[in-house]
Amino acid sequence: MGRLSGKTAVITGAAQGIGALMAKAMADAGAQVLVTDVQDTANAVKTITDAGGMARGMKVDVTDNEDLKAMVETANGMGGLDIMVNNASIFATLTPKPFFEIDEEEFDLIMRVNARGVHQVMRAIVPTMIKAGGGKVVNIASGTFYYGPPGLSHYTASKGAVIALTRCHGRELGDKNIQVNAIAPGLTESEGLAANSGFDMARAPTVASRSIKREMLPEDLLGTLLYLASSDSDFVTGQTLNVDGGKVNV
Repeated sequence: MGRLSGKTAVITGAAQGIGALMAKAMADAGAQVLVTDVQDTANAVKTITDAGGMARGMKVDVTDNEDLKAMVETANGMGGLDIMVNNASIFATLTPKPFFEIDEEEFDLIMRVNARGVHQVMRAIVPTMIKAGGGKVVNIASGTFYYGPPGLSHYTASKGAVIALTRCHGRELGDKNIQVNAIAPGLTESEGLAANSGFDMARAPTVASRSIKREMLPEDLLGTLLYLASSDSDFVTGQTLNVDGGKVNV
């Protein structure tokens, strides 16, 4: 029996990259997984089912309430909604730039998807989790909040908001047996990041700043994800766990 056997997990932004890997890890741990994204989820679902896991995919925009309603209904049709992973985010396609070169349209887009999207997802799923007697929420934040890297002020602000929402939601939902926690990854060598040369200059300094002197891989996030998604973390809520090789100590 896997750590997540009998559970249904929903993950946003999981068509590819880190999200797809997280979906696969939860399926490998025994969960049924609903893979959602604004992009086509077919490949991510096939990777899971080819390995013997259980998964479905659907198109979901985390800023669209009708999409989120359909997501919850689909999860309920799969047996419930036990685990929610808020992974959808805009990052790897960004071009780092000074804050005074970021216009209102770009700033608002990042905040709308990365921060408000978490709020909308939570508002959609909480009634189902309360009715079921509890659940787990894992938000994907970012270590950038703790050190404020130049060129990413809007992204950093959005992930600071995710950490704040994690604390507030954890406080508000504690008596409902819903644990809400976050993971703050360091700079991670995802396929999206590899395709964006704008981050090349950050790689060597980031590795040098870590206690563990190597690049961070998407796989480095999976142990923390499974801990927060499983009963192992039943007395943990409102927390943000840094997974960054020891770059940030808070």
